[in-house]
Formats: sequence, C-alpha cells, structure tokens
Amino acid sequence: MRMLLGAAALATFVAAPALAQTQTVTDATGDFLSGYTGPKLADLDVTSFSVSYDAAAQMFTLGTTFAGNITAGTPGFYVYGVNTGAGAIRPFGGIGQGNVIFDQAIVVQKNGTGSIGGTALDSNWVAIAGNILTVKVPLSLLPSTGFTPGKYGFNLWPRTGFAGSAQISDFAPENATLAAAVPEPASWAMLMLGAGAAGGMLRYRRRRTTLALA
Repeated sequence: MRMLLGAAALATFVAAPALAQTQTVTDATGDFLSGYTGPKLADLDVTSFSVSYDAAAQMFTLGTTFAGNITAGTPGFYVYGVNTGAGAIRPFGGIGQGNVIFDQAIVVQKNGTGSIGGTALDSNWVAIAGNILTVKVPLSLLPSTGFTPGKYGFNLWPRTGFAGSAQISDFAPENATLAAAVPEPASWAMLMLGAGAAGGMLRYRRRRTTLALA
C-alpha cells in the first residue's frame, strides 16, 4: 500500500505542469454599461471570458459566453484588446475602465470572420456555437513587446460601432485584463524538485520493504 501511495504521489507531481492553463472570469447578466446607447442584445452581454495559452502549439484560445445566442446580421461585433508588453493604448479611463490596457486588437464579427490589424484570421480559428464564441490566435500574430506569452493581458468589449464609448456594451473583465498564467520557469523547477523528492521516497520505501522480507 505504501509503495502504491508513493507511486501515486510521483504521478501527481510529474503530471502537475500542464502545457496550457486556463484563466476564467464571470460577468453578471444584464450589466450593460450605463453610458451604452445601442440595442441591449443578449449576444452583446458577456457572461464569462477565458484565456489559455498552449506553449507547445504556440496558440492562444479565447473563450466567451454570452447571455444569448450569437446572431449574425444583428448589430454588434467583438473586440479583444491584447497587452503584449507595451500597453500603449488606454482609451477608457473616462468611463471607469482605465486599467483596460492594450497594444493590439482582435476584431471578430458575428458571422465568424475576424482580423488582427490588416491580417485576417483563418476561418478555422473562429467558432460560434449558440452563445459560445471561441477564437484561436497563433503567437506569431501577437509578437511580444516585452511580456512572455503567459503574461499577455486580454480584455473583451462587444460594441456596435467605432464612433465612441457609447457604442460599447460591456467589458470582461471589468477594468482589468486577464492572462493565461502559464507557469514560470521557477515554478517548473519547484515542481521537478517535488517529483524528485517523491521518487526518492518511493525508492526508500522499496529498500525498506526488501530488507523486511530478507
């Protein structure tokens, strides 16, 4: 039994560092911005937002759920701001969102098309299923300006046009950005030390068992 427990502990330590982690925030239903003047459509009301980064594939995955199904042809689209390190753009301080900082923007339409600047996203990278929008973005389209990929900050704001803040319906997260939080090298080192300790304990228990049977 002790040997089995030792093996289980070793497996836990070894399996702990994943190539991708996901961070998620939830957002209240119906919390349209007080200054928003557009139609209060359910697919412009964010209820959750998640970010993950797959280090092996070098791919970000952005997941969003809305209060209702995404309907092509109705007003609105989605903007994901990305802070890759420079954080040069801070346009929303006047509406209480001063910590929404970005240096690049991903724009996704309700018909499933998307772009970063003048670069179109591959159609396979955008998926819409009912009230769920999933967007995959390769790291190559979001080159760093100082941050490691796991530290990139993301924020989502649906809007009905680019004329001003009155066309923004919601923010997720509110007045902040969300990062994938990939383990830092020091964290990996600590996990590997833990794995080594578990392995050493397993070998010690095996020696004790062999002596007891001799």
